[in-house]
Amino acid sequence: MTRTIRRIIFFTCCLTASAGLWPADSAARAVARSISAEMHSGFTALRNTLPMNIRAERRKEIPEDVAADIARIREIWRDARQRFGEGGRFLFGAFTIADAMYAPVVTRFRTYGVTLEGEEVAYAQAVWDLPALREWADAARKEEWVIQAYE
Repeated sequence: MTRTIRRIIFFTCCLTASAGLWPADSAARAVARSISAEMHSGFTALRNTLPMNIRAERRKEIPEDVAADIARIREIWRDARQRFGEGGRFLFGAFTIADAMYAPVVTRFRTYGVTLEGEEVAYAQAVWDLPALREWADAARKEEWVIQAYE
């Protein structure tokens, strides 16, 4: 996601605060924005080593730098759920932009069989159960274009 897209999301949310795209609570909103920015700009080892491919199911050896990214993401999910997740299945209870930012990670974790525990499993399943994500995954499975490097 480019800086421009992130600015558009931020601007749109400011204009439509009633849409509930960010948590209403200011502390939760600050954390949601922070972890969304971290997702936007970070986890390059994960992105480079475990490319997104919804159609695939494979196991890969996880290098140390990718394991560190995975550990950080799991920590983010646990922390947000424990601190702000009461009242819903998502990081901040109700679905927010932060959940949209981590949806591609949920698909990567499924593709590569990344082990999750407890609250992480429940959260990943909540994201996977979203009708929009399922529609996206179904469309990806039907896609005829294939990039061999990612197969």
